[in-house]
Amino acid sequence: MRGSLSAELLKLRKRPATWLVGAVFVTLGLVFAYLFPYLSYRSGGARQGPVAGSGEELLLDALPANLVPSALSGWPLFGGALALVLGALITGNEYGWGTLKTVLAQRPGRLVVLAGKVTAAALVTAIMVMVSLAADALASWAIAAAENRAVDWPPLPDLAQGFVAGWLIVTMWCVAGMFLGTVLRATALPVGIGLVWALVIEQLVRGFASTLDAIDVLQRWLPGTNAGALVAALGAPTQAQGRGTPGITDVVGGTHATLVVAGYLITLTAATAIVLRRRDVT
Repeated sequence: MRGSLSAELLKLRKRPATWLVGAVFVTLGLVFAYLFPYLSYRSGGARQGPVAGSGEELLLDALPANLVPSALSGWPLFGGALALVLGALITGNEYGWGTLKTVLAQRPGRLVVLAGKVTAAALVTAIMVMVSLAADALASWAIAAAENRAVDWPPLPDLAQGFVAGWLIVTMWCVAGMFLGTVLRATALPVGIGLVWALVIEQLVRGFASTLDAIDVLQRWLPGTNAGALVAALGAPTQAQGRGTPGITDVVGGTHATLVVAGYLITLTAATAIVLRRRDVT
């Protein structure tokens, strides 16, 4: 396990795609949570779009006191999509390059190799979340200083709760990408299917949830819906409030959302292990 983990971390560190996904993840967080809202505030507030709201509301969301909900607001949808791409690259590339069978011929078993991949992915997503939170904190402080507002940081337990919630969401989507990459033994197709699911299908389901009870029940168990509900439980405004980031919803409570997101993380990891163990790796 230790050798597999070291190898996976080395590969991820040397792979340019890892750094690119991480950079885009951090940049999107800054743009959607701070740059766009602050520019909208300076222009007098927005009435439509993902940064809708009065000027004062937009500014309050960007201040340090609201660091956790603001920083996490883009992760259920946009950040999750990027994490899914990273997960698909971690497993799918092994089939495209034909390296998985070479690795397995060196002694480690399939489950040991997968454990190394999952652990490495969890560490990378933790770093992504931590760096993004730090960058958002710096942006929030800069906005507060520019507007002569008080710099009131959230309590440490709230910051820790936000970190854990963000890590759960991002890691769940990353493992979903790893599962698709293993099942389809490729990279491009898993990325395409994953992005269509996260950005299109789930949005359509939520859009029609009010028309049929069956669809409403279904949406309460979808990964994206529960990821968005988990962030909403931390204080992020929802789309229904007119100024929430796409993907943020409160159709389920925070406890339900946490359990479902954790359940998807565990289930997808187990499903990936079953597929890897039973199928041909060529």
